[in-house]
Formats: sequence, C-alpha cells, structure tokens
Amino acid sequence: MKFIPPAILAIGRNYADHAAEMGGVVDPNPIVFLKNPACVIGDGDTIEIPPICREHGPQVDYEGELAIEIGRDCRDVPESDALSVVRAYRAANDVSARWWQKQGSGGQFCRGKSFDTFCPLSEPMSAHSVGDPSCLRLQTKLNGQVVQDASTSQMFHSVPRIIAALSRGTTLLKGTIILTGSPSGVGAARVPPLFLKDGDEVVVEIAGVGRTRNPVRELP
Repeated sequence: MKFIPPAILAIGRNYADHAAEMGGVVDPNPIVFLKNPACVIGDGDTIEIPPICREHGPQVDYEGELAIEIGRDCRDVPESDALSVVRAYRAANDVSARWWQKQGSGGQFCRGKSFDTFCPLSEPMSAHSVGDPSCLRLQTKLNGQVVQDASTSQMFHSVPRIIAALSRGTTLLKGTIILTGSPSGVGAARVPPLFLKDGDEVVVEIAGVGRTRNPVRELP
C-alpha cells in the first residue's frame, strides 16, 4: 500500500553552501514550504516529468535530503525533547521544477515542488536504529556520478531545532514528513545547468538510513 503522509513540510536553504550557490543566505528562522502529500513515491518508482515542466525549457532538479517522520501527534515540542517524537528517518529527493518554483507561482515554492512523483522516499529506518541524526553522510548520484556529498552536521537548523520551530502553536500529525534541506551540488547551480531528463537515474543514499533509487521518464 502506498505511503501517503498527512503533510510534507520542507525546509529551504538549510545548508550555507547550497544557499550560496542559489544566490541566497541561510535565515535565522527556518524557511518553510509545503509539498503535496500525493507526490510521494518509493524506492524504485519512476520520477515522471509532465509536459507542464517542459514548457519553459529543462528545469527539473534533484535535491537529496534527510527526511524526518513524526511518530505521534505533537505540539509545542521543546528542542530538548524533540527527538522523542521522531519515529523514523528516510532518504528523500525533493524534486523541484525550478521555473515553477521561482517564476511560475508568485514566488511560492509549493507548486514547483508538488508535481506527481516529486518526492521519492526510502523505506523508513527507525529513529532508535539511526541514533544521532546530526552526523550522517548524504550522497546523491546522477547516472552513477556523485553530484552531492555532505554531512547533516552542516545543517544550519538541526533536527531538534526544526521540530521545535515547526511545532510551535501547530500540531504535527503522526506520520508527517519533514524534509530538512539539501546541500550544495544541485543541477540548477551548475554551469551549464544539469537538469533531469528521460532515461536518467537518481540515487539518494544516507549512511545508516537508507536509499531511494529512481529512474526518470518524460511523459508525452
């Protein structure tokens, strides 16, 4: 049965090097956007690029990230207790249609992040098995070549800080997925840009957490 979380919350510009390569800076408060829960797919499923994401030229990008899965309904969680509400961690790919993210939706990220199949997730790894999420190696490979290689220790906002911030005055429902941001190396920041195309394969792997491997197909 397909996993569909009640919500997907995502953090932007959470690695200083990624913020810089995209022409921005990290923010003292987490930059938050939403993805449509229906865009989740699993390991081995196909990332599908619809015609709407080709209308303004190639634009579909990869973003390897650590995902948090919330284990119980919670609100106003103190940072010191935040890891207690985590059920599991997953490797994630925050697939992004850059024109729709930046120009096509009034500056709001949600539309460009929410096309069907734009949130591959690995199988969950229990929080107990992972232990400390603050020093995990994350790699993204495109057609076998490493394009992102970083540690979660480089995140500006840590996992506990993210959970505490997002839960202030707001209930996080059991099963909610939180994407914690992507390190540098995304396709949009390369010269020339390196966007996803038909026949590609993207792998996001986090040591001790898991892997999601997804082929890419352009829909007619």
